[in-house]
Amino acid sequence: MDSDEFSTTPVPADRSIPWWRIAVSNVLFSVSLPGLIEGLDLARAAPRGNFLSAILVGSIFLTVLGALTSIVGSRTRLSSYMLTRVAFGAHGAAALNLAFGLSLIGWFGVNINLFAEAMLKVIEALWGYTADPWPIELAAGALMTATTVVGLRAINFLSVLIVPVLCVVCAFMLANALGHGSIDLLLSRAPAAGMSFGDAVSAVVGGYIVGAVIMPDTCRFIGTTTGAVWTAVLTYLVSGAAVPVIGGLAALATGRVEILDLMLFMGLGAGAFAIVFSGSWVLNALNLYSAGLSVDAALPLLRRERATVLCGLVGTLAAFVHILDHFLAFLFYLSIVFVPVASVIVLDYFLVRPADYGAGAYQRIRRVEPQALIAWASGALVAVLGSMGYLRLSGIAAIDALGVAALVFAGLRWRAVIAR
Repeated sequence: MDSDEFSTTPVPADRSIPWWRIAVSNVLFSVSLPGLIEGLDLARAAPRGNFLSAILVGSIFLTVLGALTSIVGSRTRLSSYMLTRVAFGAHGAAALNLAFGLSLIGWFGVNINLFAEAMLKVIEALWGYTADPWPIELAAGALMTATTVVGLRAINFLSVLIVPVLCVVCAFMLANALGHGSIDLLLSRAPAAGMSFGDAVSAVVGGYIVGAVIMPDTCRFIGTTTGAVWTAVLTYLVSGAAVPVIGGLAALATGRVEILDLMLFMGLGAGAFAIVFSGSWVLNALNLYSAGLSVDAALPLLRRERATVLCGLVGTLAAFVHILDHFLAFLFYLSIVFVPVASVIVLDYFLVRPADYGAGAYQRIRRVEPQALIAWASGALVAVLGSMGYLRLSGIAAIDALGVAALVFAGLRWRAVIAR
């Protein structure tokens, strides 16, 4: 692909990509090993009454948020980094995009950890060979980084080949799980008490919230609003709900507590290899793609290819420190940090000053947008206090963060909202 990924400028109309190809790439945010692990962990931690309902509510929340951010990306043709600069100002966006970049690099490390640990188990189960994890982590980081350097079209091409295979594997897992009994019977094996409904929803949202916030990075290549909405629906309401449910039901059916043990127990040797290798490859390439865009826009002298390589190296180092050990807590706090960012961007675009996002107006970015920063900080603070038990509004940290940030921002910009 052309090396110009339009990090700081709108995507030209003649560089659009069919929406279904973008949707297939984004579906890999859920049709992957982390999605199955999330379902397994929820099935073990959430009471039987909360498991399915939390996944459904969390998926609907993500679909609505993802559809809104996708529409913004499709209409403005701007990356998430540039949208953040418009909403928060050049200086305000610098700190937030640093958090974006760090989280995406963290996800890169998480997935390399998952990849290496899973590959070791699969290799040992299939061929009886035991190896150290670091060569696999190093090779995975290099492969995923190289794919990302080529660009989004290379990721799209791989996704079209890989997603159907992964869907077949998930369908096999579901059929195998249901072979152990009905859904009602399997759910009866879930704990009678445990994780609250609000915390379960926040965990679901946290698992995919980064993807929902950075949807503009891929959806800016979509030429229609309808295509952008369908991309969000397929990513979060369809696959984003189905995959954790499949992982959870399979865990309840087999009693296994590790996803690879579960898959190998089901006889999914080749399927486990496909999920681990293919899913992690493309999913991590998407994470690194957005991280590279942010760094490229912030430090244009690096160029996107160099920025991508730098992020890939840091992400691989993150894998070596085993960020996976704090996986669920990581997901939970991601929902707190990133939901308010998306809330401010969506409100600013639709209700406050849409003209600032189009036809070159985005080039006249202010140094700082204090109202946006105050709204974001308010939403994040309320959610953090809620997660610590000091303040509970809806009981769902992600929704608290979104709602408070939106209300504060609308209150601070009420004149512009009324004028609309």
